[in-house]
Amino acid sequence: MTEDTTQPGSAKPHQSRAGLTSTGARKASAKSNRSRAREFALQALYQHLVGRNDPTDIDHFTRDLAGFHKADAAHYDALLHGSIEGAEQLDALIRPLLDRKFEEISPIEHAVMWIGVYEFQNCPDVPWRVVLNECIELAKEFGGTDGHKYVNAVLNGLAPQLRPLEVEADRASGKAKA
Repeated sequence: MTEDTTQPGSAKPHQSRAGLTSTGARKASAKSNRSRAREFALQALYQHLVGRNDPTDIDHFTRDLAGFHKADAAHYDALLHGSIEGAEQLDALIRPLLDRKFEEISPIEHAVMWIGVYEFQNCPDVPWRVVLNECIELAKEFGGTDGHKYVNAVLNGLAPQLRPLEVEADRASGKAKA
């Protein structure tokens, strides 16, 4: 028989939820191939935004990173190349929802918003709520302290415009906030 060594009035040790780190981020083993693809695309888009590196060079470098073989390479390709090629159009959709200039937005949050808008437009097989949640997770894991809140506000503002039928169906069923 084991003895309980906790003192009266002391808190029990915090138990983490399965699949999450102590910060609330998903453990690598709990991530899907597409989630991993988004992470690698984010890193590559960051290189593009900050260093203005050539997309082909960025792509080759990223594919050589540890763990890339576990990512959905086709989804990564679509996110990276689609976001870079459509950057002006993506920014034109994002800009009206910003409360500051793009230059004042972290390159991480900028890249995450590109990923979200690109997926809203080009990946109808991914539900809009999944796109939103995945982008929030990326911003939490890689961005600044409250960057995920900014990403959430912008993408949540764009969802009704880019996925009107899906968002309306969720709202009608009570799944989304009004």
